[in-house]
Amino acid sequence: MAILVDESTRVLVQGITGSEGRFHTKVMLDYGTKVVAGVTPGKGGEKVYGVPVYNFVEEAVEEHPEINSSIVFVPAKFAADAVFEAIEAKLNPIVVITEHIPVSDSLEFVNYARMKGIKIIGPNCPGAISPGKTKVGILPAKLFTKGGVGIVSRSGTLTYEIADAITKAKLGQSTCVGIGGDPIIGLDFIEVIKMFEKDPETKGVVIIGEIGGDMEEKLAEYITKKGVTKPVVAYIAGRTAPPGKRMGHAGAIVAMGKGSAESKLEALKEAGVPVAEIPSQIAELMKRTLTQ
Repeated sequence: MAILVDESTRVLVQGITGSEGRFHTKVMLDYGTKVVAGVTPGKGGEKVYGVPVYNFVEEAVEEHPEINSSIVFVPAKFAADAVFEAIEAKLNPIVVITEHIPVSDSLEFVNYARMKGIKIIGPNCPGAISPGKTKVGILPAKLFTKGGVGIVSRSGTLTYEIADAITKAKLGQSTCVGIGGDPIIGLDFIEVIKMFEKDPETKGVVIIGEIGGDMEEKLAEYITKKGVTKPVVAYIAGRTAPPGKRMGHAGAIVAMGKGSAESKLEALKEAGVPVAEIPSQIAELMKRTLTQ
């Protein structure tokens, strides 16, 4: 098993004829991802690496009813409309790669998706991969190998570095989910860790957080109150950021006593979650935790 994406995932690529959509469609196909169709308004009838292109999501799904998920490469100005189209077509999950989407747009489609029971991954994220099964995103597949560690991360680049270390430690990954670093995102740490808890393939979970927001503090509170049966280890990026300076993602904003590296580290440690000092320590921490 895995979470969110697996062998049964059939993908629609929105924005498939753009440079990013075209490039990553090829990479996903090469990995074995079942990319069924693409959508770009005005480009219907074309093909991208043998994948048929349609003008509208509704048209693509009508022609290919097996489609059950979407990945969005549509430019920020039009991304919200693309996501709403995918929601109306009941595609689930919807992976929103696009960055620089206005916060008001993200707020609208994230809330609408929740109301409809649709899972949004992102926006401004690298997507998800279940190694050996499928990849719906832009994650470099060569760094991932099938195994028992679930990863959920706010940072794309750190995800790759830590996944590589876990692969080299011969632990492998069940599923890796890059949830994005914007102020408004779909799935959060708690929602993903609940899925990992139910997944028999996942033996332990790595949390990759960063300064800004209170998502990590909320996760720590959830772990303390509800309890998590599987080992969890964490890394928090940005602990050397100068006070008051905004760093990295749009979500990396520290305010009202929460969101600092110190606040997150303290909350996670109080919840009993080992926190690595540097990214390369994560694999060793996880290996040690799994054998306890």
